[in-house]
Amino acid sequence: MSIAITADGALRTLKIDRPKKANALDDLTVEALREAVVEASRSASPFALASDGKVFCGGFDFTDVENQSHGDLLKRFVDIEALLQAVAYAPVATIALVGGAAFGAGADLAAACTYRIASPNATFRFPGFRFGVALGTRRLLNLVGTDTARAILLENKTVTAEEALKLGLVTHVVEQSEFEATAAALLEAHRGLSAESTARILTFTTPDTRDADLADLVRSLAPSGLHERIARYRAGHR
Repeated sequence: MSIAITADGALRTLKIDRPKKANALDDLTVEALREAVVEASRSASPFALASDGKVFCGGFDFTDVENQSHGDLLKRFVDIEALLQAVAYAPVATIALVGGAAFGAGADLAAACTYRIASPNATFRFPGFRFGVALGTRRLLNLVGTDTARAILLENKTVTAEEALKLGLVTHVVEQSEFEATAAALLEAHRGLSAESTARILTFTTPDTRDADLADLVRSLAPSGLHERIARYRAGHR
């Protein structure tokens, strides 16, 4: 299993369980997460995204990428965008519990949540444009503003938890041992809100950029040379 689902009171936790792969997003993990998100949304159940280990999520899983076709790669990124949209537009409160590094699509996954709780050692980085992939940009923009988003993306910045809190990229910084208590306190503060009212609040306060985000992603993936761009990025990253 690539994810584990647990429930503690009103909160479901969807935990990415691929520690040997830095909790990176392969096809099975993306599919399992999206199905769990859709089910939680359907049943009006708040949920948290979490993982064990030093890495919250290592982003796109590049394992065996050189043997996948251009079309296969395009579909994988589109599936990740569909997951991010399912989280960002969920009609329930969503909570990212970020212990450690959130990298690439993993940082985008955290940014898609209503609340973003980070441990003091958490970091965030959005390197997708280094290999020409436009993923999650407007969600980052909506959280931190134009100038800050540009600086993070153009300079490939690694954002610490303390910086992320000041910028609005995260909403809370607490010790990892306090994650569950902090999440429970947030949900307790929602007491008295109906599921319908919660859904309306989240809908009214979330700019709907789904079509533009998907179109921009596909445009960034469509040109030939995607394999070469990824290979150059990985060589430089190593």
